[in-house]
Amino acid sequence: MLFFIVFLCIFLVYFIVVGFYFTKQVLFMKTNSLDYIYQRESENLRFDEGWYRSIDKQSFTVPSHYGYQLKGFLYEMYDTNKWVIITHGVTVNKNNSIKYVELFLKLGFNVLTYDHRRHGESGGNTTSYGFYEKYDLQTIIHYLKDLKGHILFGIHGESMGAATLLQYAGFVEDSADFYISDCSFSTFEEQLVYRLKVEYNIPKWLILPVASIWLKIREGFWIKDISPLDAIPHIKNPILFIHSKPDLYIPYSHSMQLYDAKTQGRRELFLTENGGHAMSLNENKSEYYAAVSSFLDEIVKQSTMKQKTL
Repeated sequence: MLFFIVFLCIFLVYFIVVGFYFTKQVLFMKTNSLDYIYQRESENLRFDEGWYRSIDKQSFTVPSHYGYQLKGFLYEMYDTNKWVIITHGVTVNKNNSIKYVELFLKLGFNVLTYDHRRHGESGGNTTSYGFYEKYDLQTIIHYLKDLKGHILFGIHGESMGAATLLQYAGFVEDSADFYISDCSFSTFEEQLVYRLKVEYNIPKWLILPVASIWLKIREGFWIKDISPLDAIPHIKNPILFIHSKPDLYIPYSHSMQLYDAKTQGRRELFLTENGGHAMSLNENKSEYYAAVSSFLDEIVKQSTMKQKTL
């Protein structure tokens, strides 16, 4: 009896300590300020600052379904119905998207950027790696459509932003004309297993079952509920998958899994030779521009042909 009581006490302490610490690290990962990200991107010459200061941008605020405000910018340089929405990664914000704004504006698309929940200027208390963010993305898309009417639009996402757009397209609505997924994880569970091994050399059975229960209790979802890989089979519209081969944070094998899982509609895979995590554009700029430009040219061409047949 005493042994059972001691065992139960040890288990309860383990359950509480591990679950609370892990979910705190996941849900409340430290984020960076707008000023810090802007300065970092500018100092590393990841966009043309003189050009950026010269272009017009319009701020907007949209209420999230969950009660907080989502804030972003509209970059409307052209009298066109072509738009791209950019979703950033974890810990950064819409200022990290400026280099992608430059890319898509140069390719003739207007651009919308915004801050995910709990990032930048947007509200929200936790980060859910696409579980709740996918519905915020839906809110942003409906806002843009209501504002601009009929548009040809796509979504570009980096890291968590890529995982978010894939889960939006597969689990919520496949409404965009195209998607560009840059260095997404395949499943949240696989990514956590990998990071536990790399950073702590801890087996998944020691942490993940407890962590998943805590996530369900604290935020309403299980670890397995965050899965771009499960979303992919439901996406019919074109996807360009991008990943750098030297990525040590999310291995490029994740994007290869996602690419292989897409059995409906057009798919393309662009693996860059240089750069760490979320650095494909920074370290392979001309190749990145060429791959995205070629992908979009086909999208626009097909849209034009479709309009002519109507």
